[in-house]
Amino acid sequence: MAPNTASKGTILVVDDDPAMCEFLEQGLGTFGFSVEGLTSEAQALERIERADLDAVVTDLRMRGMGGHELCRAIVARRPDLPVLVLTAFGTYETAVDAIRVGAYDFLSKPVQLDTLAIALTRATDRSVLRREVQRLRRSLDETQGFGEILGESPSMRRVYRLLSRIAGSDSSVLLTGESGTGKELVARALHTNGSRPEGPFVAINCAAMPEPLLEAELFGHEKGAFTDAKTGRAGLLVLANGGTLFLDEIGDMPMGLQVKLLRAVQERTVRPVGGRREVPFDARIITATNRDLEGLIELGRFREDLYFRVNVIQVELPPLRARGQDVLLLAQAFLQKIAGRTGTEVTGIDPEAASKLLAYAWPGNVRELQNCIERAVALAHGELVTVQDLPDRIARTRPAHQLPAMPDDEAGIVPLEELERGYILRALELVGGSRARAAKLLGLDRTTLWRKLERYRLIDEKNETKTWS
Repeated sequence: MAPNTASKGTILVVDDDPAMCEFLEQGLGTFGFSVEGLTSEAQALERIERADLDAVVTDLRMRGMGGHELCRAIVARRPDLPVLVLTAFGTYETAVDAIRVGAYDFLSKPVQLDTLAIALTRATDRSVLRREVQRLRRSLDETQGFGEILGESPSMRRVYRLLSRIAGSDSSVLLTGESGTGKELVARALHTNGSRPEGPFVAINCAAMPEPLLEAELFGHEKGAFTDAKTGRAGLLVLANGGTLFLDEIGDMPMGLQVKLLRAVQERTVRPVGGRREVPFDARIITATNRDLEGLIELGRFREDLYFRVNVIQVELPPLRARGQDVLLLAQAFLQKIAGRTGTEVTGIDPEAASKLLAYAWPGNVRELQNCIERAVALAHGELVTVQDLPDRIARTRPAHQLPAMPDDEAGIVPLEELERGYILRALELVGGSRARAAKLLGLDRTTLWRKLERYRLIDEKNETKTWS
């Protein structure tokens, strides 16, 4: 483990041997830790009352109360503070005793500095994560959001600012983003916070029904227009009059209906199936898709004129894996809601489980997270959700594609092609696989990006982008 100068946390070392305290202060300092040494257990207990500590390293055999007693006292006062025990008497029994009284880890003397630094890195990461989970639990009610949408990440704050500006407008809005990112929730929030909240909110999934039925649902039909049409029926465009019509998965709408929808949106009138007269309507149109509409236009599968009509204002919702700590915020919100509904005593998420939630890529986004937490609450045995309560795919997860840090020496240099491939792959992940948005994000034209995808074998035999391969 190479030394560095970056700050990794504040460590308290407790040992009745001043030379050992000095050795650990200097040695761990080269690994980026801020270290303070004390030779008195009483001083140590007084010091831990300040909240700036990230971990404690204590000797097991000391004059006075000793490491076991000190560890027990620290855990009683600061259960969030990890304690690492050092001893020259490294037997299995002493290790078990140390863990039993609450020690986070156990290392035998003479301890290797790099081994101790690795253990402390794990401990401080856990400590920071535990405090973050506790903060989220305390501040959930004060979290910034828009309607029922939650999130504190920079990407979501940008979304909130845009939603606040357009909520009072009647302009058409196109919501884009991966499946499960909460597009219908955003549409409902725009309606509730808009200029016509008392009007109806009518939603339909354009991919969920065949073309004839979708046409009848949208535009209505007259009596006898088709088999079983024994009475006339108003369409959803008319039923949304004075409110909002939400067309989900508009990218899957058949081409024939796209022409009729374009005319209806332009003229603000509809002609029911089998009818001769035009029926006026006044509804705000909000559409959503997880497809690349510009790509569909190039393929001749979506009308360009309809695209510009529904895309007066575009709101792109980020995937959950690009929202950082929002994962834990949403998880805690779902946990409280589910526990309250089911009457269970689960109150939070332990740090190890939280680290797994943060590392997972969430291809199903917020919807998948909600299902995961519902399962975890049902399986939890105590007050906290643990790794054992998570689905196997999440419990066993490893960090998703990450960009390499800047190297400190020649050994850290990787081939430029490998770096570019990883960068393109990460960009595709952040935009949900949309080549058009990835090209824009990377500052490339589509043709150049396509060539690079082929070169780095990021396209499968169906010419689909292999985003998470």
